[in-house]
Amino acid sequence: MQKQRIMIAPSKKNSCSSQLCFALCAFGLVLLGDVSQAVPMDDQDYYLQEISNRDHYYSFPYPGEEFFPFTEQPGEEGPVRAAETEEHPGFKPSRKELKPKKNNKKGKAVLETPPDCPPLGLETLKITDFQLHASTAKRYGLGAHRGRLNIQAGVNENDFYDGAWCAGRNDPYQWIEVDARRLTKFTGVITQGRNSLWSSNWVTSYRVLVSNDSHAWTAVRNESGDVIFEGNSEKEIPVLNMLPVPLVARYIRINPRSWYEEGSICMRLEILGCPLPDPNNYYHRRNEMTTTDNLDFKHHNYKEMRQLMKTVNKMCPNITRIYNIGKSNQGLKLYAVEISDNPGEHEVGEPEFRYIAGAHGNEVLGRELILLLMQFMCQEYLAGNPRIVHLIEDTRIHLLPSVNPDGYDKAYKAGSELGGWSLGRWTQDGIDINNNFPDLNSLLWESEDQKKRKVPNHHIPIPDWYLSENATVAVETRAIIAWMEKIPFVLGGNLQGGELVVAYPYDMVRSMWKTQDYTPTPDDHVFRWLAYSYASTHRLMTDARRRACHTEDFQKEDGTVNGASWHTVAGSINDFSYLHTNCFELSIYVGCDKYPHESELPEEWENNRESLIVFMEQVHRGIKGIVRDVHGKGIPNAVISVEGVNHDIRTGADGDYWRLLNPGEYVVGVKAEGYTTATKTCEVGYDMGATQCDFTISKTNLARIKEIMRKFGKQPMSLSMRRLRQRARQWRQRR
Repeated sequence: MQKQRIMIAPSKKNSCSSQLCFALCAFGLVLLGDVSQAVPMDDQDYYLQEISNRDHYYSFPYPGEEFFPFTEQPGEEGPVRAAETEEHPGFKPSRKELKPKKNNKKGKAVLETPPDCPPLGLETLKITDFQLHASTAKRYGLGAHRGRLNIQAGVNENDFYDGAWCAGRNDPYQWIEVDARRLTKFTGVITQGRNSLWSSNWVTSYRVLVSNDSHAWTAVRNESGDVIFEGNSEKEIPVLNMLPVPLVARYIRINPRSWYEEGSICMRLEILGCPLPDPNNYYHRRNEMTTTDNLDFKHHNYKEMRQLMKTVNKMCPNITRIYNIGKSNQGLKLYAVEISDNPGEHEVGEPEFRYIAGAHGNEVLGRELILLLMQFMCQEYLAGNPRIVHLIEDTRIHLLPSVNPDGYDKAYKAGSELGGWSLGRWTQDGIDINNNFPDLNSLLWESEDQKKRKVPNHHIPIPDWYLSENATVAVETRAIIAWMEKIPFVLGGNLQGGELVVAYPYDMVRSMWKTQDYTPTPDDHVFRWLAYSYASTHRLMTDARRRACHTEDFQKEDGTVNGASWHTVAGSINDFSYLHTNCFELSIYVGCDKYPHESELPEEWENNRESLIVFMEQVHRGIKGIVRDVHGKGIPNAVISVEGVNHDIRTGADGDYWRLLNPGEYVVGVKAEGYTTATKTCEVGYDMGATQCDFTISKTNLARIKEIMRKFGKQPMSLSMRRLRQRARQWRQRR
């Protein structure tokens, strides 16, 4: 059957519209053809794909045409100045909010006070990859999704993980765009160049445009025309530019105008803005994070940190104590807070736990999480929370929020978004505390390779060279070592930033020819469980949908990683703690953003709160006990060994010990100088609470002989009674 073609005669008006549409389409095809000819051959495919796929986001002039600023079309609803919106009076900017100095010729305003609107979240990943678009990109690894402030490229700088957004070609038509997905009061832009070990690329000036529909764009202007903002002069230091007047819109676009002459267009950025309230938007209401905890969510400088500790101590004087473990290079005391039902003393049979933070002074989130934790535990103890009460009564907890207060002071003065990746990381004398401990791994492995048992598998002594005054050791590091040796810690976590993962030892590879290699400890199964206990209870670490912070995807190990398989480090605090003391220590990286904005702290607290508590509770997993002599006196420094695990621990001054183990049945042995050895089978269950495994050992015959010899002036037992009587008479005559 022949198909019938039905035709509807168009009206004159519709006919004109159809002709106009056809003409525009034809013009667009011609435009694409000419644009492809202007692109280098290596980049043509990717460039054309970007233009064709991003049609409704893209507005590109014909090559050779004069580049005019994007402007709002008459009759269309466009971006508005925040000062002109009466329906949101709370967002009107004031002079006190901005206080800009006199603008330079390119329109850059220098702030004397921090901006009032927080970052949208490019660095914290609140802004998803789908909200970032660009005109072109050199390759996928340099796409718009990599244009995030402080993103790191790693060593390889490969096709997937590079260190910025880089345009496909260098011309004034390139842009990178952020879709806020709701009306937002945009107030400023922070930019960086490309993070790279091998190249130098950054933008030296740019324009800012805003839009409500991604089609019609309005450039930020002042009295003299479009504002050209001054960009970067090198690739790492962030540069902040505030808009002359905040603008309300949904989309914001950065249009580079000039760039480093020996490089290309590459940017990392963060946008400052206040999302406007939208109670009708279910998407945003569903994703808003709130907390019910009444805590002090702010960044605390040194003085404020000290005052907060005093406040907590005043609220809970019966369970808290403030003390310091030493001083920093600049003389600031390293304060710690102890939380226990008997603060100030070690209770026999009670394990000791520690959290430390701020070894890298610019990794601020861990510091604030510890300050929030001490507030939370005090409040919950007073409220009678049985979980917290039980934890405090059965554990002696030590919280050290700032190991490197000198470095923190540098980062704090720069601010949460302007310190870059490394400002304040090191101590005042340029030392990385986290990797400043003695390298005991090499001593142990060299001894094992040579089959010499001169080096024990635990409590390895510190080399003499490290103890000398000329050794490059920070005063903060020496203070931490003295603290670790004084208190019998069982479990510890050092909070760091810049990633979202829990790293466990060893942190150093055994082979000198490798930079990455899985290097397990004899207690690898225990460390993996400890790492997973934190990661699995964190709101994001094990979320398969989340984006990798920088270059590493840790989802295959459920948010955990062996330190040496990530990157090798000699002299880490984790390895030293394991080999020199009884304490099992892990590095907990609590967020992609090292120094999040103050407004992010409530959400970060919710992300980590349960994990912080669960990890502390793991100190009660395994076996515990007291090693006594036949008279019931505790024996210090006795060696506790577990069959099949080539790592021992030692008893404390009172003879008590704690040995972290996973559920199972273990043959446990004990030995001490001058005492007989003993073994017994101890079973560790799945329920929380360490299994009691006590030992009573007696002195050896040789030890008894030596004791009697000391008692009788080191005389042998075979002396005749005649000689003993003779000496007794001589002694009486002297009297």
